[in-house]
Amino acid sequence: MVNDGNDYPRNRVNGKQARSTENNDKKSPGGSVVDRRRFLRVAGTGVAATSLAGCTGGSQSSDSKTQQLQGPIKIGVLAPEPGNNPIGASIANSAKLAASQLNENGGVLGADVKVVVKDTKEDPATGKRKYQELTVGQQVDLTTGVFTSEVLLNLMSSIAQQQTLHMSTGAATPEASRKVAENYDRFKYFFRTGPVNSHFLGQNMVDFAKANFESMGWDSVAILAEDYKWTEPISKAINGSLGEAGIDVPVNKRYAGGTENFSPIYDEVQSAGVDAAYVVMAHTGTSAVVQWAKQQRPFEFGGIHVPMQFPSYYKATNGACRYAVTQNSATPTSEITDKTVPYANSYQEEYGKYPVYTGYITFDAVKQYAAAVEEAGSKESEKVIPALENSSFTGTTSPALEYYGKDSEYPHDVKYGKKHAWPVWLQWQETGGTGSQEVIWPDNLSTTEYKSPPWV
Repeated sequence: MVNDGNDYPRNRVNGKQARSTENNDKKSPGGSVVDRRRFLRVAGTGVAATSLAGCTGGSQSSDSKTQQLQGPIKIGVLAPEPGNNPIGASIANSAKLAASQLNENGGVLGADVKVVVKDTKEDPATGKRKYQELTVGQQVDLTTGVFTSEVLLNLMSSIAQQQTLHMSTGAATPEASRKVAENYDRFKYFFRTGPVNSHFLGQNMVDFAKANFESMGWDSVAILAEDYKWTEPISKAINGSLGEAGIDVPVNKRYAGGTENFSPIYDEVQSAGVDAAYVVMAHTGTSAVVQWAKQQRPFEFGGIHVPMQFPSYYKATNGACRYAVTQNSATPTSEITDKTVPYANSYQEEYGKYPVYTGYITFDAVKQYAAAVEEAGSKESEKVIPALENSSFTGTTSPALEYYGKDSEYPHDVKYGKKHAWPVWLQWQETGGTGSQEVIWPDNLSTTEYKSPPWV
């Protein structure tokens, strides 16, 4: 993985100004959870900035709104290598940042929020062991995080057994929510705050193609997807759909997950004479984009490319990602909601770098959970679940974080759509001598137009 860094050059907001936007937050040393507690200044406030909107379950009594919870709220975080992996670090640090902000504003119903982080190492067996340590050993009230789909799927039986609420913030496999559909009472403790599941990631690729390929000059593309479990639903969603939209797809390839040399693949793409490679990549993404740029292949490059989502990626690849396009949940300057940029700048002030997409989603998960606890007047999973099911929460990645109902195809998955979770598409461009993530779609968030590589 590429180390994340503080090199994002544009539209930086003063740190103090950003933190004041998030409930006049005060910085806690090293991002740790604040140990002291403030009493609620007005009955029913506490986390007013994160209160639920649009709940349909009826209003709570004044007693439940003003009651004090016993003991702290403990949140267990499952993150891959949180010390040096930007994906894992963003998960862990964003949970801590959210907890710190909540505690500085009186906690949740008077209770402090404490965060415990465990390293999954992106290994299913390790992830399950760390999950047991959090739930059985430390008896946390909520677990969040988890990046890889293989780790998440290995946890589903444990989530059902422990009956501890889990809000997933990285893994995209729809198989998890299908388990909720098959046996709601057993698996109802699972929610996915983001990203949208792999089926909808693929649908978003189709939506982007329909809206933009004509103006970009991409009449024909080669689909290249790394052969991992998370990409399977994406491939299924886009296969055939691009052709139905009038886009020629002469090459549709799922390549080995350990691929390092892309020259044979690119020779095939080049021979097909396509306008662009439309990719689905995470683990193999850096080798792919560096070789594309270095070899100056005569086709353009874009799709879902997880490493390109990192704000530090231009510097890390010496500009090799310039002109390449990727889907993302958010960027440090994309004003998806009035919370997006203040969160990104608060994170940068606290940790010296900007977060990647898992950070935005984890921050939203902790804040939405806190609001649901306040709505329920309890931290018990059985009471918080209905509050989450009925909530409509403004986060950093969506103006209305809502979940599909238990009778839907993907129950407890975050809703996909323009009014809900709707990814942004960015192109790496050079601005002022360095790289910047310029949003090219959707139109209401765009900062520039797409530019073709000069060698194509």
